[in-house]
Amino acid sequence: MAEESGGPVLAPTLANWLRAREETRQHLAGATPPIDAAWVQRLADLLATERSWQDQYTDLLALGSTGNRFPSSNR
Repeated sequence: MAEESGGPVLAPTLANWLRAREETRQHLAGATPPIDAAWVQRLADLLATERSWQDQYTDLLALGSTGNRFPSSNR
C-alpha cells in the first residue's frame, strides 16, 4: 500500500515486527541453564509481542487481497 494513496503504510508495522523478532532472538541467545521463571516470563512476553506485530502486518497485507483476507498457508 502506498502512503500517497491514503491507505495504510506497511513499513512501520514491518519494522516493529522485525524489531520484536530480533529482541526475541537476542533473548534466546542469552539463555543459560538453569532457566528461571523470570526468563520464561520475558520470553512469553516477547513472543506475544512478536505475534501481535505479525498479526497486524498480516492484516495490513490482507487489505490488498481478494476479500481482504490473507490466504492460508500451504504448509
